[in-house]
Amino acid sequence: MDAPELVQRARDARGNAYAPYSDYRVGAALLTDDGRVFTGVNVENASYGLTVCAERSAIFTAVAAGARSFQAIAVATEDGASCCGACRQVLFEFGGNTIVYLAPADGAWKTTTVANLLPEAFGPDA
Repeated sequence: MDAPELVQRARDARGNAYAPYSDYRVGAALLTDDGRVFTGVNVENASYGLTVCAERSAIFTAVAAGARSFQAIAVATEDGASCCGACRQVLFEFGGNTIVYLAPADGAWKTTTVANLLPEAFGPDA
């Protein structure tokens, strides 16, 4: 799957986000090494600490399906914002070389890697 298609999958998923408190909707599409794609959305909660980010939603779903190695993740937000620290750390657990596409609601996206987003990270191979 190429970058434009993965980004579009994240943008499409964004429409299913549950964000009644912040109104900040996020969608993610995670590409595994074996070619499967898992999507996730942010799910907010009145007890805000119980909120789950779109990236972690996609990762946890992929792991539940047996995936452990990822090629890329696309994250779609209104403004192309980057992943939070918790999502960066969870992504790093599965590989710092994972490509990250940070996509605004429309237009061009930025490309980076998990390792670039989380310098001096710690994890199983660090």
